[in-house]
Amino acid sequence: MSRYELKPKADMPCVIKAVVGWDRPLQTFFAQVFIRTEAEPEEGEATIWVGTEPGEILTAAAAIAVVAPHAEIPGDLAEALEADLRASVGIRDGVHQVEAKRQIFGSIQ
Repeated sequence: MSRYELKPKADMPCVIKAVVGWDRPLQTFFAQVFIRTEAEPEEGEATIWVGTEPGEILTAAAAIAVVAPHAEIPGDLAEALEADLRASVGIRDGVHQVEAKRQIFGSIQ
Protein backbone atom coordinates (compact mmCIF):
# COMPACT_ATOMS: atom_id res chain seq x y z
CA MET A 1 0.00 0.00 0.00
CA SER A 2 1.19 3.49 -0.73
CA ARG A 3 -0.02 6.68 0.92
CA TYR A 4 0.70 10.30 0.07
CA GLU A 5 -0.37 13.07 2.44
CA LEU A 6 -1.19 16.33 0.65
CA LYS A 7 -1.19 19.88 1.93
CA PRO A 8 -4.59 21.61 2.00
CA LYS A 9 -5.21 24.52 -0.35
CA ALA A 10 -4.80 27.90 1.33
CA ASP A 11 -8.48 28.74 0.79
CA MET A 12 -9.61 25.53 2.56
CA PRO A 13 -9.00 26.27 6.28
CA CYS A 14 -11.33 23.49 7.46
CA VAL A 15 -9.28 20.83 5.63
CA ILE A 16 -6.49 19.34 7.75
CA LYS A 17 -5.09 17.06 5.06
CA ALA A 18 -5.90 15.02 2.00
CA VAL A 19 -4.50 11.58 1.28
CA VAL A 20 -4.24 9.45 -1.86
CA GLY A 21 -2.64 6.09 -2.44
CA TRP A 22 -2.69 2.61 -3.96
CA ASP A 23 -4.13 -0.35 -2.05
CA ARG A 24 -2.70 -3.52 -3.59
CA PRO A 25 -4.89 -6.04 -1.73
CA LEU A 26 -8.06 -4.24 -2.85
CA GLN A 27 -6.61 -3.38 -6.29
CA THR A 28 -7.84 0.18 -6.02
CA PHE A 29 -6.55 3.68 -5.61
CA PHE A 30 -8.04 5.54 -2.67
CA ALA A 31 -8.61 9.16 -1.66
CA GLN A 32 -9.47 10.81 1.65
CA VAL A 33 -10.10 14.36 2.81
CA PHE A 34 -9.88 15.09 6.53
CA ILE A 35 -11.92 18.00 7.89
CA ARG A 36 -11.34 19.66 11.28
CA THR A 37 -14.13 18.79 13.69
CA GLU A 38 -14.88 19.85 17.24
CA ALA A 39 -14.28 16.30 18.45
CA GLU A 40 -11.07 15.91 16.38
CA PRO A 41 -9.55 19.39 15.94
CA GLU A 42 -6.01 18.13 15.22
CA GLU A 43 -6.52 14.84 13.36
CA GLY A 44 -9.85 15.63 11.73
CA GLU A 45 -12.45 13.27 10.39
CA ALA A 46 -12.39 11.68 6.95
CA THR A 47 -15.49 13.23 5.45
CA ILE A 48 -14.52 12.04 1.99
CA TRP A 49 -13.20 8.49 1.71
CA VAL A 50 -13.37 6.56 -1.53
CA GLY A 51 -11.53 3.46 -2.67
CA THR A 52 -12.65 1.12 0.08
CA GLU A 53 -14.12 -1.54 -2.21
CA PRO A 54 -12.17 -3.88 -4.51
CA GLY A 55 -11.41 -2.18 -7.84
CA GLU A 56 -13.39 0.94 -6.94
CA ILE A 57 -10.96 3.54 -8.37
CA LEU A 58 -8.98 2.21 -11.31
CA THR A 59 -6.79 5.21 -12.19
CA ALA A 60 -4.50 7.55 -10.34
CA ALA A 61 -6.18 10.46 -12.13
CA ALA A 62 -9.58 9.50 -10.70
CA ALA A 63 -8.20 9.40 -7.14
CA ILE A 64 -6.44 12.74 -7.62
CA ALA A 65 -9.65 14.29 -8.97
CA VAL A 66 -11.36 13.54 -5.65
CA VAL A 67 -8.81 15.47 -3.58
CA ALA A 68 -7.89 18.19 -6.11
CA PRO A 69 -10.57 20.67 -4.97
CA HIS A 70 -9.19 20.44 -1.42
CA ALA A 71 -5.41 19.98 -1.68
CA GLU A 72 -2.30 21.05 -3.54
CA ILE A 73 -1.37 18.38 -6.07
CA PRO A 74 2.33 17.80 -6.78
CA GLY A 75 3.12 17.56 -10.48
CA ASP A 76 4.58 14.06 -10.15
CA LEU A 77 1.82 12.55 -7.99
CA ALA A 78 0.01 10.65 -10.77
CA GLU A 79 3.30 9.18 -11.95
CA ALA A 80 4.21 8.09 -8.41
CA LEU A 81 0.82 6.44 -7.89
CA GLU A 82 1.01 4.60 -11.23
CA ALA A 83 4.52 3.42 -10.28
CA ASP A 84 3.13 2.07 -7.00
CA LEU A 85 0.52 0.10 -8.95
CA ARG A 86 3.14 -1.29 -11.38
CA ALA A 87 5.41 -2.29 -8.49
CA SER A 88 2.63 -4.43 -7.04
CA VAL A 89 1.83 -6.39 -10.23
CA GLY A 90 2.22 -10.11 -9.63
CA ILE A 91 2.16 -9.91 -5.84
CA ARG A 92 -0.36 -12.36 -4.46
CA ASP A 93 -2.44 -12.11 -1.31
CA GLY A 94 -1.20 -13.94 1.74
CA VAL A 95 -3.34 -16.39 3.69
CA HIS A 96 -4.56 -13.70 6.09
CA GLN A 97 -5.46 -11.28 3.30
CA VAL A 98 -7.43 -13.98 1.48
CA GLU A 99 -9.36 -14.80 4.67
CA ALA A 100 -10.02 -11.14 5.46
CA LYS A 101 -11.38 -10.53 1.95
CA ARG A 102 -13.58 -13.61 2.22
CA GLN A 103 -15.02 -12.40 5.52
CA ILE A 104 -15.47 -8.78 4.46
CA PHE A 105 -16.46 -9.13 0.82
CA GLY A 106 -17.59 -12.74 0.56
CA SER A 107 -14.89 -13.42 -2.01
CA ILE A 108 -11.20 -14.22 -2.26
CA GLN A 109 -10.66 -12.25 -5.47
